[in-house]
Amino acid sequence: MVALQIRDVPEEVRDILADRAHRNGQSLQAYLHALVVREASCDTNIGLLDELADWTPGSGVTAEDAVAARDAARAERGTVTDTPSPQ
Repeated sequence: MVALQIRDVPEEVRDILADRAHRNGQSLQAYLHALVVREASCDTNIGLLDELADWTPGSGVTAEDAVAARDAARAERGTVTDTPSPQ
């Protein structure tokens, strides 16, 4: 593992972070470690979202198509019910 050092952090920022760590029952070191790891994982999520943006939304199947397919399958099996179709 590597060590990170951050210089010129305002004292009030350090105090806020130390207070958050204390409230979470963590040392400042442990709190900042978790914060850095969590922040690094966000980049992975952003990359995934970028990939998903290229997908075309939906399959083009409507609710009516799904109900018709269900009803056809039930009729084939002989298990037709009186479930109303969506309006």
